[in-house]
Parts: sequence; structure tokens; C-alpha cells
Amino acid sequence: MIEFVVPGQPVGKGRPRVGKRGARAILYTPTKTANYEGLIAHTAQAAMAGRPLIETPVEVRLFIDCQIPASWSQKKQRQALAAEILPTTKPDADNVLKALNDGLNGVVWRDDVQDTIMRKRYSATPGLRVQIRPAVTAAVELEAA
Repeated sequence: MIEFVVPGQPVGKGRPRVGKRGARAILYTPTKTANYEGLIAHTAQAAMAGRPLIETPVEVRLFIDCQIPASWSQKKQRQALAAEILPTTKPDADNVLKALNDGLNGVVWRDDVQDTIMRKRYSATPGLRVQIRPAVTAAVELEAA
């Protein structure tokens, strides 16, 4: 299993932007998205510790830990930490998954992920916690439960 944490407030994949180069229109990835995907790739590469790319189907467990707004009362912050209040604001979980998948392509696997389990909660320490393991192992554990 490969595990790592991408520190900081999670960032969802932004929509492509259109720019002009001379008379031609070009599409480009927003800087914030590109920087976050680079941080994901760097963190994952350290976790891979020189291992080869995964060639088999994998299961990804993604824990999206969002920052609690500082403007909230102490009571509301405690409720958020106890998962009594769940995040319903940006970043959207599916856009965070897109950024993660794009950041991991060519670093952990050749292309894309097979199964994903996601959870989005508030946390005192914002970040993305990622666990990657062979899908076969995950399926066997699920059947045994």
C-alpha cells in the first residue's frame, strides 16, 4: 500500500482557460491547478520511494480534510471536528479527485484509477490523505467483511 498526505487546503481541478498566442486561441490549465497537481505529484513520488509504476487496477481511498472557517464560533468549530457539520462548499470532491488523478498519472500509475472511495470532512489540519492499494486486495477484504 502507498500512503501519503498532501498538506494544505485541498484544491479542485479548475476549468481550462482560453488564451491567445498570436492569432491562435490556446487552452491552458489555470496556474493554481497546475501548482496543486505538481505538489500532488511531488508528494506521491516521495511516497513511491523508487518503486515502479503500478500496472494493475488499484483502489484509491481519498480523505479530503477541509479547513474550518476561522470566523465560526468555537461551538460550531467543535461540531465540524466531530463531523456533525460537513463541508458543502468548494472544493467539490469530484474536482479534487480529478486533480489527484492528473497529478498521479505517470507517477504512481500509467493512466487513471479503477475504484475510488472518498470522504470529505472538516479537520484541524487541512490536506488530502491518500491510500492506494491493489484493487484485488481491496475486493478480497470487502468480500470477507
